[in-house]
Amino acid sequence: MDLFDNAGMETVGIPNDSRGPLAVRMRPRTIDDVLGQDHLLAPGAPLRRLIESDSGDSGPSSVILWGPPGTGKTTLSYLIARSGARKFVELSAVSAGVKELRAVIAEARRHLTTSGAETVLFIDEVHRFSKTQQDALLPAVENRWVILVAATTENPSFSIVTPLLSRSIMLTLHGLGPEDIGKLLERAVSDERGLAGKFSLPAESKDMIVRLAGSDARRSLTVLEAAAGTTEARGESEITVEDVSEAIDIAAVAYDRDGDVHYDVISAFIKSIRGSNVDAAMHYLARMLEAGEDPRFVARRLMISAAEDIGMADPSALQTATAAAQSVALVGMPEARIILAEAVVHLATAPKSNAAYNAINAAIKDVRDGKVGSIPNHLRDGSVWASRQTGAGEGYKYAHDFPGHVVHQQYLPDELAGTRYYEPTENGYESQITPRLAKYRSIVDGEQ
Repeated sequence: MDLFDNAGMETVGIPNDSRGPLAVRMRPRTIDDVLGQDHLLAPGAPLRRLIESDSGDSGPSSVILWGPPGTGKTTLSYLIARSGARKFVELSAVSAGVKELRAVIAEARRHLTTSGAETVLFIDEVHRFSKTQQDALLPAVENRWVILVAATTENPSFSIVTPLLSRSIMLTLHGLGPEDIGKLLERAVSDERGLAGKFSLPAESKDMIVRLAGSDARRSLTVLEAAAGTTEARGESEITVEDVSEAIDIAAVAYDRDGDVHYDVISAFIKSIRGSNVDAAMHYLARMLEAGEDPRFVARRLMISAAEDIGMADPSALQTATAAAQSVALVGMPEARIILAEAVVHLATAPKSNAAYNAINAAIKDVRDGKVGSIPNHLRDGSVWASRQTGAGEGYKYAHDFPGHVVHQQYLPDELAGTRYYEPTENGYESQITPRLAKYRSIVDGEQ
């Protein structure tokens, strides 16, 4: 786990093996080499002070780096370790347990006591640590036995325990923009650690790699290296668009079914349907399906959307969504994509109303606020003798015995009499409900 000793500090994170992956060989050696994170590395910023500080300097004892893959979380941890004669220990939350964690902390304490040198403990994918494992870090962070640098692709507010979060500085890394990815590719082509000028990268080939990489620096270098290998196999030096295409047939979709991007895409999907933008909704549906999302999950969200955002403006939307969910379960992919697409078109183009959604939320709020009251006696169950002795059911008016099957009668408890929860809109079918409901309410309330 200990990746280097004090004598080898200058090479931390920079493998001497020139045959290593291009993404590793091109790892930044200095702060100035880091791209796309200027907001974290400005003069005086906490992260820059930690990187530039000497061992023992006051500074944050725990840093949580939150950002998408390929934004430099591991690189920044190496840069922190390279300063101040610090040791570097790396653990993966996927494989390390509490026993390994405590062993690292014990060694860090011993090293701090005997040599005064600090230890940077880098934990990748810290969101995968259990609560017990995260709690085990607290004494080490509290007493600064280690400088904890924890990397996560998930929102720390949901994945990191509160005590650890409160003792840490949380820094958000941004995905690299097209300009930064382009600079990185140019650097990799010319740098001696990279392709050393052996290949040329025309603008159209570079643009294609930038497009395929999204905001992931590591992916861009991986694609570049594979494309260069294809070019070399042809005995040429110019990396063509065809070389890039051959190196990667289909761009890996930036989508993690267990991470934040999963929630971002489904959120954008539902909001596009709610906003009646069928084209955007279809785009996000395609992104989910191409990334291997479970089509049954998508179908379930469509049912919720039909009830929440369309409601009685088009009651058939829920029927379509339910039928789609049943069909998807029976058919499976890839044909399920057609069924889901049909449901998306229906929901996105349907008239919208959240009146039913608002009604149940308002009613639940009243109940939670204690506004319940007693059920009117005439509405109570009078089917058994004991209940009838209390007058339960007496005076109840059977609606079907009256004109229009509606009758003046109190239904809500006294404390809530006259309360209105459901207010229909003028959209779609709900516009037909509005006058009918007004008539019913006036009869029930005794206004006519």
